[in-house]
Amino acid sequence: MAEVGTGEEYDRDKEVKAFDETKRGVKGLVDAGVTKIPPFFVEPPEVLGGSTWSSTDDEARARLNIPIIDLGGAGKGGERREEVARMIGRACETWGFFQVVNHGIEQRVLDGMIEGGRRFHELPGEEKMRFYSRDSKTKVRFYSNYGLYKARCANWRDTLMLDVAPEPLDPHEIPLTCREEAIECWKNMSALGNTLLELFSEALGLQSSYLQNIGCGEGQVLLSHYYPACPEPDLTLGVSKHSDPDFFTILLRDHADGLQLLHQGQWVNVTPVNGALVVNVGDLIQLVSNGRFKSVEHRVTVGALGPRISIACFFISNRSPMKLFGPIKELLNEDSPPIYKDISLHEYLHQYAKGMEGKPALDNFKLCH
Repeated sequence: MAEVGTGEEYDRDKEVKAFDETKRGVKGLVDAGVTKIPPFFVEPPEVLGGSTWSSTDDEARARLNIPIIDLGGAGKGGERREEVARMIGRACETWGFFQVVNHGIEQRVLDGMIEGGRRFHELPGEEKMRFYSRDSKTKVRFYSNYGLYKARCANWRDTLMLDVAPEPLDPHEIPLTCREEAIECWKNMSALGNTLLELFSEALGLQSSYLQNIGCGEGQVLLSHYYPACPEPDLTLGVSKHSDPDFFTILLRDHADGLQLLHQGQWVNVTPVNGALVVNVGDLIQLVSNGRFKSVEHRVTVGALGPRISIACFFISNRSPMKLFGPIKELLNEDSPPIYKDISLHEYLHQYAKGMEGKPALDNFKLCH
């Protein structure tokens, strides 16, 4: 199977398989001293391109920054609860992304998880190999590129995944290099996630426990992502354009740039804010909110300097494949008819698995009016 610019003898499937079987990920390529990235990482120019918003005008630049929301006083009975719920609602309706400060998670916990992730990913390759797996039933696994064999292009990223809820995870399964940090980080993110679910519910005009009661966020997955320095950063991406296959995501980042979201047809850089966490709407909240909250496509660029590290907590369902989700009936009326049909998690994930580029998975479930 030949590819343009790679020679007639290039066999992509063979090269991908050989890369996967090293069980060392992208970091293994860097450790081996590669100066040219393998062809299966090279993105088409039209994917790497796209207009990026920028401005030298301070006022215009401020409008291009995603909302930063102070959660101080937003606890149950807090004096700012209603105000914060409204701010979150506006952010979810217009941007699909926002950053939170005063979120209640100590800086030492955040710093500890970043460093714990760094320690794991920078272990010698032979020590990480025993965690390497593509078995979705394995609750702790290290891998490079979740959809490696199906994706059009591989991404310049490695991941350690911890399946932490709803079924409890045996702490001894977590690599010792980040065990304590991961447990503490997840407990804190889980608590913050429950608060956010209440605020999402209230922003939609529902009882605070509504989204939790219908099963939103019951499942949680903690992901430690590692983006090594890339010798040819202009040819690949850390993550291709995609929306998240969950209800919402809480993201902890180091201070490196790279995260971009698609807003009004242009890429906007999500500037790191010290101590802040990024929150973004996933496809399933867009579904149940009947399109009111927006699941926005985003991507991650890579750089020649590195590494870049991020920690993502995905809030999903309890994974019952036949559990149905659809627009919340209390949000529907003559002026706001349902946009989507009720679908099972199995149906949704089948569409999502077809690829991270192209038609959004939810578009396949739109109703015709």
